Amino acid sequence: MTFDSLGLNAALMRAIAEQGYEKPTPIQQRAIPVVLAGRDILASAQTGTGKTAGFTLPLLQRLDSTRSGRRNGGVRALILSPTRELAAQVGESVTTYGRHLKLRSGVIYGGVKIGPQIRQLREGIDIVVATPGRLLDHASQGTIDLSMVETLVLDEADRMLDMGFIHDIRRIIKQVPKVRQTLMFSATFSKEIRQLADGLLRQPEKIDVSPRNTTVERIIQRVHPVAKDTKRALLSWLIDSNDWYQVLVFTRTKHGANRLAQQLERDGVISAAIHGNKSQGARTRALAAFKAGKIRVLVATDLAARGLDIERLPHVVNYELPNVPEDYVHRIGRTGRAGLEGEAVSLVCPDENGYLRDIEKFLGYKIPSEAIHGFERQVRVVAPETKSGPVEQLGRRGGQARNGKQRSNVRRGTKAVKRPGAQRHRGIAA
Repeated sequence: MTFDSLGLNAALMRAIAEQGYEKPTPIQQRAIPVVLAGRDILASAQTGTGKTAGFTLPLLQRLDSTRSGRRNGGVRALILSPTRELAAQVGESVTTYGRHLKLRSGVIYGGVKIGPQIRQLREGIDIVVATPGRLLDHASQGTIDLSMVETLVLDEADRMLDMGFIHDIRRIIKQVPKVRQTLMFSATFSKEIRQLADGLLRQPEKIDVSPRNTTVERIIQRVHPVAKDTKRALLSWLIDSNDWYQVLVFTRTKHGANRLAQQLERDGVISAAIHGNKSQGARTRALAAFKAGKIRVLVATDLAARGLDIERLPHVVNYELPNVPEDYVHRIGRTGRAGLEGEAVSLVCPDENGYLRDIEKFLGYKIPSEAIHGFERQVRVVAPETKSGPVEQLGRRGGQARNGKQRSNVRRGTKAVKRPGAQRHRGIAA
C-alpha cells in the first residue's frame, strides 16, 4: 500500500514526498481512512510506530477541507500530550506535514514564559498541541477558547493517566464540545484506558498494532552483572571500547542523573542530564544537542524520557533497573523504532536481582547475561596487618584499581555491536 491509496490531498502528499516517505506504516494504513471519515478511534500504538503521522495527516486534511473564518482564540483541534518534549515533537510533525496548507498551529507547555503563548493564541490558531497543566493555566486566564474544538486527540493516554493527569483531562473535557471527533492513542488497552474511553468516545474504531513486546523483539537485550561501585567505570568502558556514539542512559533519580552525567564528563565522555528539575530551556537544548550528535550520552529519569522521539537511537542503557517491569519496556522502546534494530544493555548489581526477575517474568523469557571480567562482583581483600589488627577492604576482581580503571594485564571485553540504523526505512516514524 502507498500513501496515494489513502485519500490524502495533493498538499499533504507533497509534504510526505519532501520527507522522503513512500509507504505508510500499519497504524497509518488503518487510522488515516477512519479519521478522514470522521469516526472516533481507540488505538493501541507505541511511539515509533508512526502513530503521530497517523492522526496528524488526516486531521490536517479535515481541517483544511472545512476551513472557515478563524475567530481570535478559537481552536479547532486540540492534541493533548503528557510531556513537554512529546508536545514539541508532535508540534513539529504538525508543522512539517501542514507546511503547504493555510492552517496555523502552536504548542503550549509549562516551563517557559506564558506571554508569547498568549500572543500566539490571540492571533488565532487552528491546532493546539498542549500539556494538560499549561492548557488549564490558559483556560483559567481566559486566553484560550475551547468551545469550537472539532477534534480532540489524547496522545499516549496511558502515560497521562500514569502521571496523574486524569483530573486535568476531565476538566479539559468539560470545556470542549460534546459533539466532536475524539482520537485516543495508548500503548496498552488497560482497564483504566477502557474506562476513560467509554466516557469519551462514540462507537470508536478499535485499532491494535502494538501487541505486547512487539518493539522488544527488535531489540538486542543484554544484562551485565556488575558490582555496585564499578557501574560507572563499566559504563564508561562500554561506551569507549565499543565506540558507542549515541547512548540514552536511565537512572532512577534526578540527583543520580546529575551525578552520573558529571562523572562521565570527568571520564572524557560528553554528557548531559535531563529531568524534572531542569528548566525547559535546558532540557530542550540538551535534547537538541544529543540529536545533533554534539552530546554522546544523555542521562535521563523515566519521567523526563517519556515521549522522547529520537530517530535511529542505537543504544539504551539501564544504569539502574526500574522497579516496575512495564517501565523497562518503555525505556528500551526508545530504541528499535520504526522497524530498525536497537540495543538495550542493563547494568545489574546484586541489589537489583529481584527487579531483574520481575522484568524477565513480565517479558516471559530470560535476558541473556554476560559478565565482563574485572567488573562483575566485589571480593573481600585483607590488607596488611596494622597495629590495630588486619584491615578488610572491598576490592575488585581482575585487577580493578581504586580509581575504577583496569590494570593493563587484565583482558576484558565484549563483542563489538554493529550500529543499528544503517538500513534505510521508508515509513513515517513520527
